[in-house]
Amino acid sequence: MKTYALLISLLLVGASVAATDALAIDTVTSRDAPDLTSVRAKIKAKDFKAAIVELTPLLETHQHADVYNLMGFSLRKSGDPKQAYTFYRKALEFDPEHKGALEYLGELYVETGQIEKAKENVVRLQRLCPSGCEELADLEKAIGTTGPKMN
Repeated sequence: MKTYALLISLLLVGASVAATDALAIDTVTSRDAPDLTSVRAKIKAKDFKAAIVELTPLLETHQHADVYNLMGFSLRKSGDPKQAYTFYRKALEFDPEHKGALEYLGELYVETGQIEKAKENVVRLQRLCPSGCEELADLEKAIGTTGPKMN
């Protein structure tokens, strides 16, 4: 029953997210991730400070790419790009193919004027999503590049 409720919650959150750079709010990448439903709801509500408060103790108990990625996202949206960068890199150390971290790190690069680095993340996402994926589309939109694949 708990799994069913979580699935419904995730589907509802995913269906109702607006077309912003928070579109994915992070895609669950593994089954061993802690329950981040409450954190994702806070992020969706743009209550990034509350998300950080909830994520902070999880950093001590769950060394997981999803936790680090969502902390990076919350920090970036709270105006701390330097700390956000640290957490995105940590997420990618745990999972080099974490699509959410690649997208959000790429968006951070765009926000800090590092377009070439953002484009490198597009190339990585193209390899992970040869048929396309939400993270790739969102990063391409942030960069302002759509259409043919970048090389």
